[in-house]
Amino acid sequence: MLNRSTEADRARMRAAEAEEERLVRAVLDEFEARREARRLLERSWELNMNFLAGNQYCDIGPAGELEEEQPRFYWQSRRVFNHIAPAIDTRCAKLARVRPVMSVRAATGEESDTRTAKIASDVLRSVSEECALDDIISNATVWSETCGTAFYKVYWDARGGRRREDGTPEGAVRIAAVPPFEIYPQDLACERVEDQPSIMHVRAVPVEEIREKYGLEVAGEDIDEFSFTPRAASQNDMGGSGSALRTVRRGCAKVVEYYMRPSEAFPEGRLTVVAGGKLAYCGDLPYINGENGTRTYPFVKQCAVPLSGAFFGGSLIDRMIPVQRAFNAVKNRKHEFLNRLTMGVLAVEDGSVDTEELLEEGLAPGKVLVYRRGAQPPQMLGTDSMPSEFHDEEERLLDEFILVSGVSELSSTTQNRTHVTSATGLQLLIDLDDTRLAVTTDSIRRAIKEIGRRVLRLMRQFAGSHRLLRMAGDGRRAELLSFSASDLSSDDVVFETDTDETSSPSKRRSLLYELVSMGLLKGEDGNIPAETRTKLLEALGFSSLDGAGGLLPLHKNKASEENRRLLSEEVPVDVYDEDAVHIAEHTRFLLSDDFRRHEDAKARFTAHLRGHEEQAHRKREESAPQA
Repeated sequence: MLNRSTEADRARMRAAEAEEERLVRAVLDEFEARREARRLLERSWELNMNFLAGNQYCDIGPAGELEEEQPRFYWQSRRVFNHIAPAIDTRCAKLARVRPVMSVRAATGEESDTRTAKIASDVLRSVSEECALDDIISNATVWSETCGTAFYKVYWDARGGRRREDGTPEGAVRIAAVPPFEIYPQDLACERVEDQPSIMHVRAVPVEEIREKYGLEVAGEDIDEFSFTPRAASQNDMGGSGSALRTVRRGCAKVVEYYMRPSEAFPEGRLTVVAGGKLAYCGDLPYINGENGTRTYPFVKQCAVPLSGAFFGGSLIDRMIPVQRAFNAVKNRKHEFLNRLTMGVLAVEDGSVDTEELLEEGLAPGKVLVYRRGAQPPQMLGTDSMPSEFHDEEERLLDEFILVSGVSELSSTTQNRTHVTSATGLQLLIDLDDTRLAVTTDSIRRAIKEIGRRVLRLMRQFAGSHRLLRMAGDGRRAELLSFSASDLSSDDVVFETDTDETSSPSKRRSLLYELVSMGLLKGEDGNIPAETRTKLLEALGFSSLDGAGGLLPLHKNKASEENRRLLSEEVPVDVYDEDAVHIAEHTRFLLSDDFRRHEDAKARFTAHLRGHEEQAHRKREESAPQA
């Protein structure tokens, strides 16, 4: 009986191993099919990267690989006059200003919804600072400007975050910029990430990280950074496989994450991870990060130029490459013509002079040229002046660079060839440059907003019943924010400043000065309230000039804490309280819908308010004789 059970266990183990091998082979075969389907698209990305880096004498050959273009004659000049790099640098500099501050909008005006929205906004700011979101967006923007598309991966790191009392980590949200080379969609014609039937994320990961994360022992190898195939180091050149920018990652293994969206066969989706040819994970999609509590992919897409009917977007480098090739050709031919004008072309009768010596030494100043008696002496061929067509074509190509890239000389070189001198006209030209970036900036804003939603949904799923976040609170003091997953019920992410008018510090200051001069920030008494003045000075960068000492936010925080205590106990009135602020905060809470569930605390609130009113009246009477 024992032998039969042992044999049955072995049969089940063999069947499980066979099923695992079949699954691994199916995932790897699917990856190879997708890699082959978009091979030409990857070569175009590599071509863009080479042109941006200055390696501009290469092209995609008949075999579909990058090949270096050889000169037709050995004497041809092949210098590079890179106008693509400054155009992309200018675009990235302009796009770096698109950093809207995320906040969460309250569902209603009730106290509970307002508090929930404030907690969610604080969580967003804390996670953004912890993950260095601005640097990640800048990195992704460089990828999207170069290749046309970049991705953000928003995931949960179970080993991150602070340590609990028992030494275990709390976990934390992580955001990573993912280049398009690592994302393999199933349908290249499907535009939205959420509509893809499945997506693969392929990376070259060090074997030590695989051992630590998945507990698998895999063999390391040299993997191509772009194609994720084993590759010898000797092939890493332009002649062997194409791109001069390719690198080989040593001691790594290929990790394939195969995501499948929810379907009838897999209601919770499917995630299969293959690391180094071994199955590391197979199960449901781990994150509830979609709309209405559904599971979806952890990726957010950002495009430079969205294309209809295409998953990957386009790059302006694709449009500038033909202009750059023509510009290099014109400049090089122009320099060759100048060389002929200066060096000259010498006509020599056959056998009249020592041609080898003449080729080696040339015609140096003061050189004595000896030629055969009776022969025709060497003479310089006549040369013409520089044709004007060179200059005209060069100017036309420079104008075409501006037209194609959308970056004018006013933005890139501060030159103004439009002869516009008025301030209003110059501002219109600058606004026109910003308008050309509207498609890209809208894509960045949509991506940032979606990142904020994913962050809140992951925190809602994994934060637990008690979690602390350290952040800067009101009154310029550090505070600990305590919240639970249930407090993050809203993920309606909005931008505090969503217009281009406040994109630069100078525009923001000018707008604030206009608001102050128009009197829109004044209170009912005709003066600017202390709280508004504090925030105004902080926005202008002069928070150290605030003489209020940050007391108003502290009084409001103390009154909010007293509201929570009054629901269950009596709270005395302190003599140092700002009675008007406390009366306003307590009254606001009494009028909210949250107080309707605590009618039994009405007497305590009434007594506490009466105490503040009596204390305020007593302070006025004491100050009257002094006045």
